[in-house]
Parts: sequence; C-alpha cells; structure tokens
Amino acid sequence: MPFLATTPVEKMTGPYTRRWWALLVLCLSLLIVVMANTSLIVAAPDMTRDLDLTSSDLQWVIDGYTVPYAALMLVLGAIGDEYSRRGALIVGLLIFAGGSVMGSLVDETALVIAARAVMGVGAAVVMPATLSLLVAIFPRGERAKAITGWTATSGLAIAVGPLVAGWLLEDHAWGSTFLINVPIAIVAVVGALALVPPSKAAGMGRIDYVGGLLSIVSVGSLVYAAIEGPHFGWGAGPIAAAVAAGVGLLAFVAWELRHPHPMLDVRKFAQRPFSGSMLAVLFFFFGTFGALYYATQYLQFVLGYDALETGVRLLPLAGAVFVGAAATGRLTPKLGVKAMVVSGMLIGTVAVFLLTRIDQGSSYTDFLASLIMLGFAIGLSVSPATDTIMGSFPESELGVGGGANDTSLELGGALGIAILGSLLGTAYRDKLSDLIGGRLPHSALETAKDSVGGGIAVAEQVAKNPAGGAQQAQALIDAVHEAFAHGVAWTSMIGGIIMAAGTLIVLAVLPGHRKAGKHRSEDALEKPEPQETQGTQETRDSQEAHTGGAV
Repeated sequence: MPFLATTPVEKMTGPYTRRWWALLVLCLSLLIVVMANTSLIVAAPDMTRDLDLTSSDLQWVIDGYTVPYAALMLVLGAIGDEYSRRGALIVGLLIFAGGSVMGSLVDETALVIAARAVMGVGAAVVMPATLSLLVAIFPRGERAKAITGWTATSGLAIAVGPLVAGWLLEDHAWGSTFLINVPIAIVAVVGALALVPPSKAAGMGRIDYVGGLLSIVSVGSLVYAAIEGPHFGWGAGPIAAAVAAGVGLLAFVAWELRHPHPMLDVRKFAQRPFSGSMLAVLFFFFGTFGALYYATQYLQFVLGYDALETGVRLLPLAGAVFVGAAATGRLTPKLGVKAMVVSGMLIGTVAVFLLTRIDQGSSYTDFLASLIMLGFAIGLSVSPATDTIMGSFPESELGVGGGANDTSLELGGALGIAILGSLLGTAYRDKLSDLIGGRLPHSALETAKDSVGGGIAVAEQVAKNPAGGAQQAQALIDAVHEAFAHGVAWTSMIGGIIMAAGTLIVLAVLPGHRKAGKHRSEDALEKPEPQETQGTQETRDSQEAHTGGAV
C-alpha cells in the first residue's frame, strides 16, 4: 500500500528520506498533548461557573490528567519499544481523542475528571513514543536539530493552547476546548500511517512488568501526595500516598538493581550527565509551570482579560522559545550542554524572581519580561538536556528514555503547580483575612478566601445590595486584587529560591565540557550492547556530534 510508510527503520540502509515530514507528525502529536493542559487554564473560569466547581474540584479537573500521564509514561514507553513505537503513537492518539470527545459531552464534575484521566492515559502513550521515534528516525548528525524542534513545539503549545481555547470560548462553551483535539489527533494518525516508519527495539528481551508496576505505584503516589498534601492538607490520604511513594521507590530501585533486564537501569543515575539533565528538566518545569499557573490567573481575574485576550498575551513566550531554540542550536556545539542548561535555568530563575515586584497596581507589562525570559530559557536549555537524556539509552530502550525524560518534565510541572499553587493560596487567604477582617459574613468570607475567583464572585453578589452595595463590592474587589498580588509576589520569591537552589545543584552535578566527553566515552566502552545496530551506535554517538563531546 503506497499510502503507508511500511519499511521499518531498523531495515533501512540509509537515513529515512521523509524524516522531516515525520517530525512534523511527531510535533503535531506533542502539540495537542501539551495543549490539553495549557488550554484548560483559560477555560477554568467558564467550567467553574457552569459546573459549580470548588477549588478542590478544579484542581482535580486539572490533575486528573496529570496523575496517569506522569505515572504511566515509563512502562508504556517500554511497551512501545517491545511491540511498535508507531503503533503506540497511533493507539495513544486514538485514546486521547476518545477522552476529548467524552470531555466535550459530559456535564458532571466526576465525568469531566474521568475524561481528563482517559486523556492522560493517551498522553502517556503518545509522549514517549514521539521522542523514541524521533531518535530512531534521525541520524546522529541531525538528531539535535530535530530534538530542538520537538522542544520548541512544547513551548509553542504553552502559548497556543490558551490562544485557541480563548478564541473558541468567544462563541462556544468550554466543551469546545476538548473537541479541538479531535481533528488534530485524526490528522496526526493519518500522518503517522503515511509518514512515520514502523520501529521497535531489537533484542530487547521480556518487559520488566514488576518494575513497571512499581514505577506506576511510586510515581503515581508521589504525584497524588504532591497535589493533595499542599493544597488540601496532610490528612490520611496524602500521608498514605507519600508513604506508598517512598516504599514503592525503594522497592523499584531494589528490584531494578537485581533484574537482568530492568525497566529502567537505575545505575544511570550515577552518570552525572544523565542525572544532571533529569534534575534540570524537573526543576525547570517546576518553576515554569508554577509561574504560568498564577500569572494567567492574574491576567484574567485581576487585570480582567478574557480567555482570548489572555492567550494573545502569552504569545511572546512562544516567540521567545523559538529564539532560544535557534540560539541553542548554534551555541551548544561550541559551549557544551552544561553551559546551555545552566544558563537557561539561571534565566528562568531571574524570570521568576522578577514576579516578586507584582503588586495591586501591576499591569501586563510587568509580566512581559518574565514571560519572554521563561520562553527563551525553555528554548535554550530543555533541548540539550533532553538530547543528553535520550543519548544515555541504547536503541532497545528509546521508549523508556522518552518516558524517563517526560516523567521528569511532568513531575516537575505537577510539583510546581501543586506546591507553588498551595503557597499562593495560603498567602492570598492570610492577606485577605487581614484586609477585610469581619466585614463579611462567615460563609461569604470563606468563599472569598477559597480563591481569587471566589472573591470576585462574592463581590458580584454584594454589588446587588441596593444599600451601598456597589461601594462595598468595589472595596472587596480591591482587597481581593491586593491579596492575590501579594500572593503572587510571595510565591514568586519562594519559587525563585527553589529554582536558584536547583540551578546550583545542576551546576554541581553536570560535568564540564571536557570531563563530560570523557565520562561518556568511558561509559560506552564499559557497557557495550550485545547486539549493536546502526541505531544503537548512533544513539551512543549522538551527543558527541551535537556538543563536540560535551555530554
């Protein structure tokens, strides 16, 4: 069938001729996976009103996607390696589209969360498949450039998601933000069949399902505890989840060290290029996702921008991603991975610290520099970090490598939203209590303290009182805005400190230019693959070509 790309990558004698078209399909698949989170940010106010969501409900509408997404990527990446990476991509896209259709049709909170969970499962299949296919398709001399395009797509999705969602919400209900994924997923499936060649691991051996189950328990429990604990209190559920995460992680490490074909060779964490890059991705997306989470709320609830206006104002971030990606493509071969990753983290840290200046009188321009710097930092540092992580895995483990990279990314983002979101909520509640004291009935005060959206909703109710309601409502709105601005500034200080600490850790862990190349060469000699293919050797050599030895 001429329509289908049928020749497996492993049997090609030269580079796949339609590899750049295939990259477009992989980036399109990645785009909707990332957009599924960022588009929800601007749709959240409409969903809150229509479904009467509490802050807890809204948090789980967001994180119903995050928990299965983060927990399942490692094991589903391994399954893709074993059976079919292209097949995994297609199945994941179909699951994702099915969850999107379900989300657009339901009108109950529990069902929306369930739909988001289905989408999360689909995303957990798609995300590692995109990276493993990319590395399998591209020869080592072009791989860094392809990963840069993949990274730039992630940054583009951060801005495009709110923009597309805002445009749809101008004339349609929030369910339309789910449906936009369906035609894109269908196009990606057709493109995968036509342009992406089949690929699977050679000589992989049996999948370590016990290790996979332990990874699901440990990562899933950790994400659940991180979400529930900071936001809703460390009750029995979050504490049990934290304990399960710790026990599961210890059991996972012990099992993987003894297994002849482990799901993830945990000895890789002793390699400084790998562990440093994993930490860099985690810390970077901790700060970036956390900052975007409350910056978009400020734009909507304090500055009064609607969903489309908010999306438009995030576009400079996407433009900066492309500038950073162009810069890293030129500079990384000369300066090495460490210089680029640490520089990007430093720029991102400064961007978060700049938000400590936010106060009640701040405008969009006070956020603009931070958005541009965050976008530039994503483009500059994430691509070489991802290239380093993927270059640490042989051809038979590319799906696992993609899962490891993406788990670090998603875990960092989940922790950022959960921890920084919790700090923001606490600072907002304390400041609002100080500002309005006992001037509201207890029930109204509790609603106002629940979230900035709740505070504005209470003010709208107060305004209906004919006896001075308008003046009281304006005073309450001013207090809500001041309290939220205070929360943004305080949270940015803590987030900046955590980012700075992460930057110092990565600076210490990542080896320098010359030392990194030496480490990589020694590792390749010490652990040869039993059945070495062209793809395996290219995987090992990819970063030397990209960085001149700075792995």
